[in-house]
Amino acid sequence: MSEHADDKEESLFEAPPMAEQERMIEAILFATAEPVSVRDMQARMPHGSEPKEALVYLTKRYEGRGVHVVRVGDAYAIRTAPDLGFLMQKETVETRKLSRAAIETLAIIAYHQPCTRAEIEEIRGVSVSRGTIDQLIEMEWIRFGRRRMTPGRPVTFVVTENFLDHFGLENARDLPGLKELRAAGLLESRPAPMGADAGDEPEDAEQDDLFEDDDVIELP
Repeated sequence: MSEHADDKEESLFEAPPMAEQERMIEAILFATAEPVSVRDMQARMPHGSEPKEALVYLTKRYEGRGVHVVRVGDAYAIRTAPDLGFLMQKETVETRKLSRAAIETLAIIAYHQPCTRAEIEEIRGVSVSRGTIDQLIEMEWIRFGRRRMTPGRPVTFVVTENFLDHFGLENARDLPGLKELRAAGLLESRPAPMGADAGDEPEDAEQDDLFEDDDVIELP
């Protein structure tokens, strides 16, 4: 094979210029509603591309703009700048009603993940109804984690990337402090029933309804 043919074959596997790779990443993120992992970007781009490096340039280019490149867990997405979120309220606000029981359960999972149902009940001090867990799973804010290597091998629960994306978090470490949650009324202690000891569980603990008329919180 001639030297000219070797050069032509080698050029077929040459990675695009970094500016072009940056444009490719931009197109992928704009066209995809869900966050995209670096591995998925790599699979879509030409051989030899460096999506991680391209992301660095793209992130810098969007600094100070109306939209930002943000990291969500191990993936990336283009989202509205936090200070301009009010402009999107009419288009994006969706009211979700959750009982305080569901909010507390979600907060416990976020801060103590992976955790089992028994551990959630121990922290809350009351039983957790199956409906509460099912609703959070249906919303795709929590998912099943690995089973514990303990007797019975109970399942664990962890928060999802949808949860992180919804609240604008890169990972669970970015959650507000427990003191802030208590100040917001999300982790208040439940008063013990009249005549009950502090360690007793309320008789209606299993009636942990998701949509109690007198205990509903609205989330954007």
